[in-house]
Amino acid sequence: MTTAAAAQSSGYWYPEHSAPSSVDVLNLLRRYRAAEGAMRARTRSSMGMGETDLLALRLLLQAQRRGESMRQRDLATALQLASPSVTALVDRLVKSGHVRREPHPDDRRATIVVPTTDTDHEVRKTLGAMHRRMIDVIDGMGEAERHAVAGFLERMSAAIEHRDEHDDPATAAS
Repeated sequence: MTTAAAAQSSGYWYPEHSAPSSVDVLNLLRRYRAAEGAMRARTRSSMGMGETDLLALRLLLQAQRRGESMRQRDLATALQLASPSVTALVDRLVKSGHVRREPHPDDRRATIVVPTTDTDHEVRKTLGAMHRRMIDVIDGMGEAERHAVAGFLERMSAAIEHRDEHDDPATAAS
């Protein structure tokens, strides 16, 4: 066997172009999750806050963009926190200048939690370049590719969100 034939048969010089295996795709998902986790850690560090604080800001900024108001109890429900915990969270965010409490526009007995303009700018400054790179990747895809990726992510999310019998503590105890 010639050296060229040996190199070709080993796939070293000319690897076969086959579709990624199921394991390859799962490993890519793990790599993405690890990269996203590292990005979140960098963001938390640069903004000087914890995961729940950052998640609360994201929820508040999203609500603000939709023109919706969020009370502390709405934030507690969304974050699955007890009332004292969300009060401490909002107190921290008020103290750091990321949010403020304002009177509710329709209910003068209630208050809403509003992200400050500086917070919106800080989040955009911190995450803007990364979001642009992500959008560029998606914009570089054709419509069929975007549909395939979206369908894949929907099905993978459903597969992960599915609760099996062993996930239920009541069933596991029996």
